[in-house]
Amino acid sequence: MGEKIRPSAARGRIHTMDELRGFAVFCMVFYHGFYTLAYLYHVQAGMVLLRFFMPAEPWFAGLFMLISGISSDLSHSNLARGFKLFGVALAVTLVTYLAVPEDLIVFGILHFLSVCMILYGLLKPFADRFRFSWVAVAACALLFLLTRGVPLGYVGLSPRLGVLLPGSLSQAGWLFPLGIYGSDFVSADYFPLFPWIFVFAAGTVLGKLAAQGRFPAFLYPSRVPFFSWMGRRALVIYLVHQPVIYGVCWAVSELAKLLRG
Repeated sequence: MGEKIRPSAARGRIHTMDELRGFAVFCMVFYHGFYTLAYLYHVQAGMVLLRFFMPAEPWFAGLFMLISGISSDLSHSNLARGFKLFGVALAVTLVTYLAVPEDLIVFGILHFLSVCMILYGLLKPFADRFRFSWVAVAACALLFLLTRGVPLGYVGLSPRLGVLLPGSLSQAGWLFPLGIYGSDFVSADYFPLFPWIFVFAAGTVLGKLAAQGRFPAFLYPSRVPFFSWMGRRALVIYLVHQPVIYGVCWAVSELAKLLRG
């Protein structure tokens, strides 16, 4: 999740990728801060800000996935990275189950990324045989559009312009990683393989184009070192930011009580 974007042989390190990932981390921290203020401390301003930024949340999560796909194509240790990250993801599930069961995370973005890394680690030797183009990125975008309705029970552009999935699938209970789940499924952070795997896949294609030096020249120079720093430490920030947010909010709340008392 926080792996550096390695340089291509042709044009050097792609600093903008680190900076975009850092910007996504930055947005995520504030989004979760607003969530904490709104739902745990019932601060009206937090609820207003959360509702304002909520439509943007899938976009910066998708940015994580895209850049992770780029990193995975430029990496030779996807299986090791994937299994390590999966262990971290399981630890997050355990901690949320024990500490905040109302915010249990069953298949969040770390689970998603770790599974994608493992799958790509197995498939990369096959993918390396092909020379991909921007058409493959467009194909991934189309597949994303066609599968974004899987969690809603259909495949296609809409329920009317697609195929409805059998209702019995949602009762299976173990298909939630694919986006198929029943009414009793709950996960505070949820990014199923469909449709999001195609965002990751688009990143792996972009990684191949980057390795060939086929990215636009303006993506290579560093412009915002702060976001680059955050991007290279994305996983650490992801793991510590929620406890820090909770701690700061609790301290401020207790201080306010003392001042009022």
